[in-house]
Order: sequence, then C-alpha cells, then structure tokens
Amino acid sequence: MRRVAVFLLALLALRAQDVSIQPRERPNAARKTEPAPTANLRVDTNLVLVPLTATDKFGRPVTGLEKQDFRVFDNKVEQKITQLGMDDEPVAVGFIFDVSGSIGGAMEQYRRATHEFFTSADDKDEFFLVEFQSSAKLVVPLTRQVSQIEFQIMMTKSQGQTSLYDAVYMAANEIRKSKLTKKALILVSDGGENNSRYTLTELKNALRETDALLYSIGPSPAQTWGDNDGALLKNISELTGGRLIEMDRMDLADLAQKIIIDLRNRYVIGYVPSDKTRDGRYHQIRVEIIPPKGLGKLTAHWRTGYYEPDN
Repeated sequence: MRRVAVFLLALLALRAQDVSIQPRERPNAARKTEPAPTANLRVDTNLVLVPLTATDKFGRPVTGLEKQDFRVFDNKVEQKITQLGMDDEPVAVGFIFDVSGSIGGAMEQYRRATHEFFTSADDKDEFFLVEFQSSAKLVVPLTRQVSQIEFQIMMTKSQGQTSLYDAVYMAANEIRKSKLTKKALILVSDGGENNSRYTLTELKNALRETDALLYSIGPSPAQTWGDNDGALLKNISELTGGRLIEMDRMDLADLAQKIIIDLRNRYVIGYVPSDKTRDGRYHQIRVEIIPPKGLGKLTAHWRTGYYEPDN
C-alpha cells in the first residue's frame, strides 16, 4: 500500500487581514487564530493536503491569501477546496552538499549557509547531512545536535567525481525516518552527474514517494554546460513542490535565508478528490492562483502529484 505522498499537515491556520509580502514571525511567536487539520491522517482517509508557496515576481513569499484565491485540479478535474491554512510546525531538513572536485573553494560558503539555517532553528527541528563526490555518504544522520553538522562541514575537502542521483536518493530515504510532518531537502550543487548507481527515473520515483520538498541551490537552467545541468536541478525540485533558487552572484548564506522564509510561509490546501477510485494510481495536481485585485501575477510552487492508497 502506498501512502499519499502529498500529506503534509498544518496544526494551525494563520489568517492575515491583507495580502502582504513579508517574512513570517518565528514559529513560537506566531499568532494562533484558527484550527487546522489534525496530524493523525490515516492512509484510508479521503483528504488530500497539498503544501505550497505563493511568490511574487521577485520570488518573495506572499501571505494572506484566502481559499477563493486558489484553484486546484486533480487529474485535470477541478476540486472543491475545503481547507486552507498555513503550517506552523518544526521542520526536518536534510542538507545534500556537492563536495566533488568541481566545487573547489565553496566549503566556506557551505559553512555560512548551514549556520544561517541554524540561527533561526527551533529546538524541535531536525537535521542531517549527506555529502557526495565519487560516492554519496550519510555524514550525519538525523539529529537535533546541529554542532555535529557544522563540525563535519568544517572538516570536509572537495575532491572526486559526482554522484548526485545517489546522494538525493539517500537523502530521500533518510528524511522518511523523521516523525515530523514538515520536511525539506536542501541540495547545493552545480548540477553535475557522472558517477551514480541510481538512474534519474529511479530518483524521481523516490522523490514522488516522499513527502519532503526539495530546494536546489545552483546554476540557472540557461547555465548548462558539460555535466553541469541547472535544468536537472529545476526539474527534480519542482517535482516535489520545491524550487530551484539560482545561485547567480548571491552568497549561499543569503540563498539559505530565502529558503528559510519559504519554509516558514507555506500554505496547505485541503480537498477531498471527486474521483473515489482507490487503485494506487498516481494523480497529477495543478494549482492556480487568482491574485486579489491590485496585486500582480503570483506563482504557485506545489508538489505535482501523489499516489492514492490501494483498497
């Protein structure tokens, strides 16, 4: 029996008076006003919960949207949205760092980026670290002891080839061990791949079956040369409802802050599929945003599908 891969639950719904574009407050300071779905969904439930982020043309999260501002389609059939909330829970984050020879002197930026995450971490958040070069290695298993990760990054040196598929596949398995419902994978790489045992198809299947969002930090899709492929990073990230954050000239610590804001400003849309068939099929999801009057075009980032349970 396969679990519905898009179940990511919200404990509280945060409702804003006006649409705004701004970072949320820290979780322990957020105002709690409205109950949201319970965290104990079973595999035989009809409710599908879709986590998503809404961003403006500058890539900034947009808060304060209401149910009428969204449309959701399940296998091309529009569904009635029954719930809308913003999740406000601890998060499990898996760092996936490319330490192959092509990375060169980026380790100092890796250290600053992870430190940026940890400065805003909740004491209930969980983290782990996968590094990859010629092979992938789980350097620090799931833990709340962030000092272990910072120490390992400090000791790492870049060398070898690139096994990106194996590393993300390994991280997708490790994130399943967390009991938290809010999960994310952070991949930092130039998109190179030349030494994995797993194929791209196997990697995509693994990502579809996990409920973690994948954020990639790397080159833009236009910056593709040799083994380095920004289009690959964009594709596998959007498959999960995450996104590619283009490196350009920004420091990794600044890009890490972007992802933190994304994670703290996620909506959860809930609906009951009109198709009651229960045969384990994969369902495609599409979300549209209808911007409130006076607000420009908004972009939705969501997990693209889920496997329904078998009878």
